Amino acid sequence: TDVESGFDPSTVDESQLKQMDCITCHNRITHSFDAPYKSMDEAMAKGLIDPSIPLIHHKAVKALVTRYTSREEAMAAIASIEDEYKQDYSDFYSQNGQIIKEAIVEIQVIYDRTVFHEQEIDWTTYPNNLGHMDSPGCFRCHDGKHLNQDDEAVRLECNICHAIPVVAKADDFLTTIEISRGPIPETHLNPNWISMHNQVMGASCSNCHTTKDPGGTSNTSFCSNSACHGNAFTFAGFDAPALREIIKSQLPPPELELEIPLLIGDPTFNNYIGILFTVKCAKCHEGESASQDLDLTTFASAMAGGENGRVILPGSAANSLLVQIQQEDHFANFTNDELDNVIHWIESGAPED
Repeated sequence: TDVESGFDPSTVDESQLKQMDCITCHNRITHSFDAPYKSMDEAMAKGLIDPSIPLIHHKAVKALVTRYTSREEAMAAIASIEDEYKQDYSDFYSQNGQIIKEAIVEIQVIYDRTVFHEQEIDWTTYPNNLGHMDSPGCFRCHDGKHLNQDDEAVRLECNICHAIPVVAKADDFLTTIEISRGPIPETHLNPNWISMHNQVMGASCSNCHTTKDPGGTSNTSFCSNSACHGNAFTFAGFDAPALREIIKSQLPPPELELEIPLLIGDPTFNNYIGILFTVKCAKCHEGESASQDLDLTTFASAMAGGENGRVILPGSAANSLLVQIQQEDHFANFTNDELDNVIHWIESGAPED
């Protein structure tokens, strides 16, 4: 039930219930009516409209989303775009008048393909339920605020249907993003996790994720993904007041953060390094399920290494894989002082006591 609706499920006439099937989501097998911005994107990508025309996408979408009383009125309004270029871009028009005329014809074609006055149908009438950007679509149920009697949401997670959105710079070649390493924390198993995760972020997040600029849009880490934090998900219910009240009762207790002791004297595994590894690395590198078979929580296992061989080479910090990885962007990076202490320990022969 949508917790914001005030709807009482006990009032439902069960004889009127319908079972979900393929068509519930896959409702536009054909005859899809794209939103104007998508139609323009496609037309420009195919070369049907020259992208060199200044502001053509903006002007076309503005004309296409306007409500007209008749097709004739719509065609005239779209045709008037040519006058705007004659007046506002006279130099460009004098040299490129033909491509502007061709663009206007294509915009009129798009209108005829998505608006039908006699039937009183347009691109908003029968939305495609596969998606959630132009209509509720998936978020009709997966909006975070449809809860069962145990206050568990119909799960709202990107990777139920597709990969986590990735934003790459123009010179990047990036097709995937590493979501996490190690076992899934118990908190993440809560069906309401997406709606509550920003309220429970703590130091342990960096055990699995890169966390620079958390909640930001700089795309410098997993937690600063602009595809997530830079979008307004109109049809999701993240901030529904009734949901927020329910979430309060499900928040896990605050994290108990282990402290790394102040180093006095030279570091050894038992007086400093082992504790550092336990605090910073154990979430992924502990026990039989350790990532890459690398257990850093005991002296023997740390020195033995893992799938990639030994990661600590006593007397040679520069050639030790552990140091090399920690000098790059890594989950649970050591601070500069901590890394200096690890380097000093390795250069000193990596003593246990």
